[in-house]
Amino acid sequence: MLRLKHEDNVIAYFSMEIGLDPEIPTYAGGLGILAGDTLRSMADLNINAVGVTLLSETGYFKQDLDQGEQTEEYVDWNYERYLSPQIPTVSVITQQGEIFVRIWEYKMTGIHGHTVPIYFLDTNFEKNTPEYRKITQRLYPTNRVYRLLQEVVLGVGGYKALEALGYEPTVYHLNEGHSAFLTLEFLDRVSKNANIKDPFEFVRERCVFTTHTPVPAGHDTFPRAQVQLHVEGYEFLKQLPQVFFFFFNLNMTHLALSMSIKVNGVAKKHAEFSQQMFPNYTINAITNGVHHAFWTSPAIQMLFDEFIPGWYEDPYALHAALTIPTYRIEQAHQENKMALFEYVRNETGVMLDPNVCTIGYARRITRYKRPDLLFYDLDELNRIAEQHPIQLIFAGKAHPDDKVGKSMIKEIMSLPKKLSDNVKLVYLPNYDIRLAKHVIPGVDVWLNTPKRPLEASGTSGMKASLNGVPNLSVLDGWWLEGHIEGITGWSIGPKPALNKSGDIVCVDCDDSDDLYYKLNDTILPMYYDNKEELSMIRRWCIALIGSYFHSHRMVEQYIVKSYLM
Repeated sequence: MLRLKHEDNVIAYFSMEIGLDPEIPTYAGGLGILAGDTLRSMADLNINAVGVTLLSETGYFKQDLDQGEQTEEYVDWNYERYLSPQIPTVSVITQQGEIFVRIWEYKMTGIHGHTVPIYFLDTNFEKNTPEYRKITQRLYPTNRVYRLLQEVVLGVGGYKALEALGYEPTVYHLNEGHSAFLTLEFLDRVSKNANIKDPFEFVRERCVFTTHTPVPAGHDTFPRAQVQLHVEGYEFLKQLPQVFFFFFNLNMTHLALSMSIKVNGVAKKHAEFSQQMFPNYTINAITNGVHHAFWTSPAIQMLFDEFIPGWYEDPYALHAALTIPTYRIEQAHQENKMALFEYVRNETGVMLDPNVCTIGYARRITRYKRPDLLFYDLDELNRIAEQHPIQLIFAGKAHPDDKVGKSMIKEIMSLPKKLSDNVKLVYLPNYDIRLAKHVIPGVDVWLNTPKRPLEASGTSGMKASLNGVPNLSVLDGWWLEGHIEGITGWSIGPKPALNKSGDIVCVDCDDSDDLYYKLNDTILPMYYDNKEELSMIRRWCIALIGSYFHSHRMVEQYIVKSYLM
């Protein structure tokens, strides 16, 4: 088993959100789900690690849909049931006052009994002012001052919390730029040590940064005046403003880049694109993965237990899925499909037909992900379904401030009256871990339609493949690495190419036309007329995708490429 050089090494993994359990709603989407899978694999692999995040007392919102209109409900969750209070309390000094931070612990236990503690930071207690008590109330608040204070508490408060708990991390891993303020606190400490000749390099050698998106909204910026008002007066901000501030804004991504010796994107294509965004830094690729056991359905797990002994401990062994009879994979898939349909019936009253090809789409609803690509030409979609009926299961939340995303949900939910009787559409509300575990394994084909090159990685398609569900996806993010046409699934649109100048060309060439073509000429005929070939593709998905795109491999690559300096 791959280990760090000695047991005193500790990886401190900082993330604004971590998806651990359906009952712990401290995650909004892919970033948090990835963080949870990372820490699960660290526990399984006996890695000496610790996680740091915010408590988010009301978590991310519960989505309600009334005639397509999304409304958000924030509900307190019973964190005392899942977390244990820790004795030390730390404080963060700002120009406006002192923020006190309470610490709660969750223990992630791996397959061999090794535990990775995860610490949740909480400001909602009597020592704080009413305003400061709200800092850790809600994940991703719309108020930018609260957002800034959250990132101060996560970074500076998290650094101090680990110190108070007796940790001396060897590596600080910043999962996105939200925690980058920890580098300033770290730098402030080491600058006071006369034995450290180069404090900047000392900090940089111990910090690793993962950037997750090329979309501007994913890179937080705060006005310089606001930062100076709410952040302790670190001398570095005053002495070297050109390092930390750009156009009078503090960009958290640039701060993390400046203070980290190793930087990586979350897929090969994303690393290339990030290198163009940030040309002054070296950005490597460590492609995301998912925790194989957490995301595999019970029916598929039983199949693995029978045919691939040891798969839970060694996910690379899933390549042996090629030995599983295809009819057994089909039986397990049908079990997943019936479980999903039962869930749909209980939640919506809609009865779906298990003999009809069912396509799934579930993720955050926003413009660049193009959840409406399948509906660009309703006449063509209806025409295709005349010969081969289709069932569609959609789910996903729009950010509370994303008016376009909300309008897309409303438009999709209004479509059934425009679709023929051969196209049945269901939109399931409140997409979360629990719902994902029903939808992803239970559909026949997993659809992903982002606008290239804005899909940094994406992991839902990996979860689908683990369960023998092939992808129908735009060639972007991880799918550029996992796609083998007709073997692990199907592409949408032409493969992006580079011209002689190194520019991406032909990235928007009638994706909807190609989507309809693949459905009409390949996927639907295969489903209805050649089930054996489809079953073989399911088996290839597990063997080729499942055995590589898992978080054990990802964590091992982090150790080799980023942690072991």
